[in-house]
Amino acid sequence: MTADNQALEDAIAEPKGFGRTFWMLNIMEMWERLAYYGLRVVAPIYIMQADSPGGLHFTSAQKGKIYAGWNLTQSFLPMFTGGYADRYGYKLTIFVSVFIKILGYLLMATQRSYAGFLIGTLVLAAGTAVFKPGIQGSLAQTLSKKNSSLGWSLFYALVNLGAWIGPYLAHYLKGIGWPAVFYGCAVIVALNFPMLLTYRDPPSGARATDGFAKVFVETMKNLRDLRLLVLILILAGFWMMMYQIWDLHPNFVVDWIDSTTVAEHLKVLPDFIRNRMVEQTSRGVQVSQEQMLNLNALLVMLLVAVVGHAVRNMRRLVCMQFGIILAIAGVLTSGLTSSGYIFLLGILFFSLGEMFTGPKKNEYFGLIAPPGKKGLYLGYVNIPIAIGAGVGAMIAGWAYGMLGEKAVLAQRYIAEHTPFGQRLNWSGELAQLESTLGVARSQAMVKLQELIGQDATATTELLWRTYAPYRVWYFFAAVGVSAALALFLFNRRARHWSDMNV
Repeated sequence: MTADNQALEDAIAEPKGFGRTFWMLNIMEMWERLAYYGLRVVAPIYIMQADSPGGLHFTSAQKGKIYAGWNLTQSFLPMFTGGYADRYGYKLTIFVSVFIKILGYLLMATQRSYAGFLIGTLVLAAGTAVFKPGIQGSLAQTLSKKNSSLGWSLFYALVNLGAWIGPYLAHYLKGIGWPAVFYGCAVIVALNFPMLLTYRDPPSGARATDGFAKVFVETMKNLRDLRLLVLILILAGFWMMMYQIWDLHPNFVVDWIDSTTVAEHLKVLPDFIRNRMVEQTSRGVQVSQEQMLNLNALLVMLLVAVVGHAVRNMRRLVCMQFGIILAIAGVLTSGLTSSGYIFLLGILFFSLGEMFTGPKKNEYFGLIAPPGKKGLYLGYVNIPIAIGAGVGAMIAGWAYGMLGEKAVLAQRYIAEHTPFGQRLNWSGELAQLESTLGVARSQAMVKLQELIGQDATATTELLWRTYAPYRVWYFFAAVGVSAALALFLFNRRARHWSDMNV
């Protein structure tokens, strides 16, 4: 037994004795997630929100295409980069990924054209795709069946510590200017360079003689397992629903959620804290959308280790079933309301669902992975995210642009219900609204308020009642229900498969 292997055995011999490498990897993931979620939570506003000063003001459909490319690249590439992380070393993989991510952030900070910004997101996504298997493959090597449940839960908690801090950072940086958000994220992710010096690279067990092409062949060979493919497709449905909480809800919150009561109750906090949580809008003082959604990261950070300990003896697939059901409740509760407090209740349900499902999917794939293929199988974890989040982004981009975006619905109301619009019979083409009305998306709400003599709050309520924008969530909830039923059936079969019954 080599010295590295002996150190690894010593680290995992005791269920709670995770060792130095485990904690260093968690800190590195926390830095990376702090930067990533600091950007991700405000990116939907920067990309498409019609009334965002300094934003790109792309359409919902354009945002959907950007997010589809972002999600697909970020989550499909680990299927291949995971095998290379096992073969060429986790540290080298992480080192390369940090360089790529910094380049992505810099491109997003400087490019304002659709093509230029899209390229920036794809570069960032590629860096994330290389980073994930390096970190998660390293982490899986430090865990055993005895401590994997608690280990992955602690990992998830520290991930969400970064995700919780990120929106505060983003809120501050966007006050300086949108480019500052991207530059700040580049600086934070660069902190992982010195972190690479704080631990030894865990041995993967992969054959060091395998060439680049052979790793690719091995990656594809494992996907011939029909059971693995079925599980990937089932989880894709779950992630199609889940990712819209992060990708679509920022715009939905800014457009429709009235959090004035929540903002009022935050007056009990010191001003220097409250001022970083609220903002002045046309509808009065509201809690910023990033802080409304930040409840998710806070709950996961505080409770995921507790939940992980509570379900440590539960079969992984059963645990994921419960998680999907809770997430469905969260999507419906938060998506079918305009009330700030009810929305937060939905985030509570969603967060519990994430805690039951997120760590367990990593744990499950790590445990069913053959020796020497931890990074590869934890790369496979990202395939359902790629399919679900990628396809979901395209659907959400189209659906929200047609059925949910407040600026578009304001244009539509002007066209269909006011003399100014001559009661146009709208064909469903967004370009027809602007060309016929001569009212841009960025000015639509102001124009509608002027025409009907109502303030922003009353106008928002009118559009909510008239067009029911919450309908965009029906489809995603239905997909979640289908995934829950399919996973129930898969679990019944998996009880008969010794290699997948963990």
